[in-house]
Amino acid sequence: MAAASPPLLPVSVLPAATAATATIVLPVPDTSSAADQRAYLARLLDSAKRSLSGARPWAELLHRAALSRPDSLADATARVRRNLAYFRVNYALLVALSLAASLLAHPFALAALLALLAAWCALYLLRPADAPPLAAFGKTFSERETLGGLLAASAFVVFVTSVGSIVFSALAAGAALACAHGAFRVPEEQLFLDDDLQPGAGGRAGSSVDLLSFFTNAAGGGGGRG
Repeated sequence: MAAASPPLLPVSVLPAATAATATIVLPVPDTSSAADQRAYLARLLDSAKRSLSGARPWAELLHRAALSRPDSLADATARVRRNLAYFRVNYALLVALSLAASLLAHPFALAALLALLAAWCALYLLRPADAPPLAAFGKTFSERETLGGLLAASAFVVFVTSVGSIVFSALAAGAALACAHGAFRVPEEQLFLDDDLQPGAGGRAGSSVDLLSFFTNAAGGGGGRG
């Protein structure tokens, strides 16, 4: 009796085109640069949140009872110095609001600044460190040349076109408004001391006077007994 032959396994032959494409290895997308960009933006947003957390309440800034005319130029300068230290975040937001309003009133300046910011982000700020050199117009530019070109473009936009005058005027208007408010607003320490030094007012100064009189009476009573 003849031995049974082993079963035959099915064999499939790949077409030539399939065999040729089977050896192609697709490049894995580099996610490190995207992760670095997200980390940079996250740090930037976190820094902005921490800076804005120091803002004083706007109701306190606009408190009408705290406004009074300064007695002299020295008094106005001292008020501005103290209020700038106390409301520095609010004043910075006021200057930024003045700049935003001015740019919204001049669409060309806004578009030019947005294009300039996009160029800085794409070519320098958010560009990965291992990215190949920038190539344009048949020439390869190094990182230093790219930075020099961005600085030259920024100087051209700011100082040659009307964008610079618009930005500087808005910043000057916001700074002047902040200085005027700081000159006419009584600083917080002076308000606190004025309230405490009033007769019958309860506060730290009144408590200190009561405590001092208590120790004075106790010392006098002790001397009489002795």
